[in-house]
Amino acid sequence: MSQQCMPAAQKANHIPGCIRRSMASRAREVVLPLCSTLVRPHLEYCVHLWGSQHKRDMYLLERVQRRVMKMIRGLEHLSYDDRLRELGLFSLEKRRLQGDLIAAFQYLKGAYRRAGEGLFTRACSDRMRVMASN
Repeated sequence: MSQQCMPAAQKANHIPGCIRRSMASRAREVVLPLCSTLVRPHLEYCVHLWGSQHKRDMYLLERVQRRVMKMIRGLEHLSYDDRLRELGLFSLEKRRLQGDLIAAFQYLKGAYRRAGEGLFTRACSDRMRVMASN
């Protein structure tokens, strides 16, 4: 288990309990925005960290998301995949794939330059301007 995913999963796992204790309603309109803003960022932080050898990390994080999805009233009878589909969300594994595809697209479109290219462009031009004025 990676050192980054375990603390993030623990933090994310505490939040549904706090929501359950503090909120009277478990309606979709109440729980989904809370979980999207409080729980999901902790989980998505680790999505890009796990590799193919870290199946335990993936299972641990997905288990937290499953717990959150069970809180929403009216979706208890649905499977996890059906709950996600009903809410318009992706599993964390699909979220990782989506991030990889976005990064590949940006790379192909030229969003990423070679390491160091243009790093000191502004600083060098400012220095040259100062030297020319002296």
